[in-house]
This record gives sequence, structure tokens and C-alpha cells, in this order.
Amino acid sequence: MEKVSNIYQGADKQQGRKRVVIVGAGFGGLWAARSLANKKNVDVLLVDKNNYHTFFPLLYQVAAAELEPEDIVYPIRSILRKYSNIKFILADIEKIDFANKIVKSAGYAIHYDYLVLATGTVTQFFDTPGAAQHAFQLKNLHQGVELRNHILNCFEMASRKISETHKQSLLTFTVVGGGPTGVEFSGALAELIHGPFKKDYPTIDFNYVHVILIEAANSILLTFPKNLRDYAQDKLSRMGVEIMLQTFVSHVTGQTVHLKDKGVIPTETVVWTAGVCADPITEKWGLPVTRNNLVRVLPTLALESYPEVFAIGDVSSIDEGRRQLPMTAPVALQQGVLAAKNILASIAGKPQQDFTYKDRGAMVTIGRNTAVALVGKRTFTGFIAWILWLVIHLMNLIGFRNRVMVLINWAVDYLFLERAIRLIFPAPKPKQPPDAG
Repeated sequence: MEKVSNIYQGADKQQGRKRVVIVGAGFGGLWAARSLANKKNVDVLLVDKNNYHTFFPLLYQVAAAELEPEDIVYPIRSILRKYSNIKFILADIEKIDFANKIVKSAGYAIHYDYLVLATGTVTQFFDTPGAAQHAFQLKNLHQGVELRNHILNCFEMASRKISETHKQSLLTFTVVGGGPTGVEFSGALAELIHGPFKKDYPTIDFNYVHVILIEAANSILLTFPKNLRDYAQDKLSRMGVEIMLQTFVSHVTGQTVHLKDKGVIPTETVVWTAGVCADPITEKWGLPVTRNNLVRVLPTLALESYPEVFAIGDVSSIDEGRRQLPMTAPVALQQGVLAAKNILASIAGKPQQDFTYKDRGAMVTIGRNTAVALVGKRTFTGFIAWILWLVIHLMNLIGFRNRVMVLINWAVDYLFLERAIRLIFPAPKPKQPPDAG
């Protein structure tokens, strides 16, 4: 068992320096670490099971063959190298001993004075039979690449001589969930299919191709104003996306989606974007959680039972009045900054601040020149909203190279209606369909 002094490489507790361990290098964890950078009274250890930070708002574009996977990730060590008091360790946390202030991983027992939990979310399937086994998810980089490979393989197989029934199921793409991710991916997929794929696969009859967006509510983008919802729905429909509202998925198999009272859709592609919940690891650690595995915290983001432990971002449950805060990057970022401030205030013996979310708005891109944006009380649609979306996402992307590569790929897509990332990698062995001639 490696000792914590070796991990911290010289952290000197006798001189009054406090050890802060941050679990998770998403938006919340990373911004908490950066807010503690170069502080003379703290040493920070950031722990994550990946050695890179992922810009999740653009993950769907990896799945839609618009961006390379490496365009939306950045090495954590490169981000932190200029901060002398922050270290990083690649590890998967197995257990936390809150009473003795120890974080445990394979080969490590890490002592802390303050702990920040920013473990993020997992997909919420709402106990739908077969969904976890057969539906594609969009929660990490591997899943984005896997979905891209699958979509490309569906078209490759459909270009062969196969039965009409098999071709129909191969070329029907079902997206479950009409929130921002579902809407953005449906639009990106429709543009990919009716743009580059039509040129790539001239032997395919595109009358077989269907992109279906399923939403249980009576509208997509339910948290947006009605004029933006109506605009998004109209634009998606014009792009060829079939929208099914007030529709519930009752069962998923490898070849079908069963709908409650609305029949069965033959499809080999189900993309589940219907919901998320906090990583269930928090409950295994013995923390007080809600039914969605959210950790109950005080307004300061600290745990009532363990005031030296903070839960932030998608893993924390905090109500502002009657409003449950959304599981979005801006919330996680702001909570990460406040958690860092409250740790410093606690060390200094000063009062801690309560969290107040500063809602700067929300935006969703639908397709070429088409987006919706809510900024304060003002709403924008079309080209203006699309430009706002592009600029804000590009500015928030970490790394100069990433910004340049994303801008180049967007420019190529916009100017030439072309996507260069139509690669199946690693290439699988060709699979012969059972009815091939």
C-alpha cells in the first residue's frame, strides 16, 4: 500500500497545509482544483479513472462523425502542470472511510482534510426492460466512438444484398429522449445521413432510412419556452426526423423497440438520451442519497454529517426554493468554484457561502444555421442562435489545438457539406448477414 506522502510528493502538514482530495475531473472537479491553484495553505490531489477531461457538450458530434474523439478531450496533466500545489493520480476510487478521512483505491490509501466529490452521472433507464443491455449511451468517449462505428456499419451492411426487412431495421435509427442531447444528436444524424451518406452509398434506397425521436412528454425541449420548443420541432421535422410525442418505451431488444399502446419499431439502433442520474457509487460509499443517487448537501455544498466533505455538480442534491437545479456543466462549474472558496473559508475560520446558481441561459443546436437559445429572458432562433452556440462552445473548449481542430472540422462541414470523420475504427472483421446472397 503506497503511502500518501509519496503521492503528495512533499506535502507538509506540519506547516499548516491542508490536503484536499477531489474525486472526478469533470467540469465541477476540474474547476474546483483550478480555484485552489497556487494557494499557499492547501495541497490538492485530483483523482480520476481517465487521464483526460472530456468536453461532454460536443460528445454527440463524435457519435455523428463530425469530430474526432481527441478533439473534445484534453490531458489532465497538461491542464495542471503549471500549478505547483496540484497533483493528479489515475485511479478508480473503491471506498471512502469518512470517519477516518481516507480515500481508498487499489494500491492507495489517501488521507484528506477536505474531500470534494464530483463523480458525475450515469444513464437513467427508468427500469425499462432491455434498455441497459441493447441501447447505446452517450456518457463517455468510448460510447461515442462505439455509436459512430455502429452507424457506419449499419450503412455498410445495408449496401449489400440483404432482405428488405433486414435493410429496414438496419436503417431505422431511434433516439429515446427529446431533451437537448436527443435533439442535437437527432439533427446531427439527419444531416449526416442526408448529406455525406447519400453520396457515399449510391446503391441504398434512402426511402428505407428513418430517424425517429421518441419523447414521453407532450413536447421536446420541455425546459425551454414554448416558442423555442415549437421552432425546434418544426426544424427537426423539416430535416426528416420523425418525432413521436407522448410515447413511452416499454421494452427494448436487439432488433426492436416496443412502445406502450403504439406498436413496435423494427430497429437495430436505439440511442438512449432520456435521462441521467448520479453515479450509484455514492450510495455504496454510505452517503445519504435521493432516489436518483444524488447526495444530500447543505446550501454550502457540504455534507451535514461530514462538513469537510463537499458534493458538487451532477452528484449533489440542492434545491433553490422549489427548483431542482439541472444536471448541466454551468451548474457543476459554479459549484466547483464555490466548493473551493468554502474550503479556503473553512481553513481561515471564516463563514462559508451558500450556493446560488447564476443561470446564464441555455442553447441547443439543431442543424446547419439552426439553433435555439435562451439568454436571460430573451430568446433567439435560427442563425443568430446558431452563431451564439458555436462561439460559446468553442470558447469553453479546453486547449488551443482542440479549438483549432474543431473550428476546421466545423468549417469543412459548413462549406463543403462534408464530414471527414466517417471512419470505423478499429475496423471489425466483415460480418456476413444471414440472408446474404
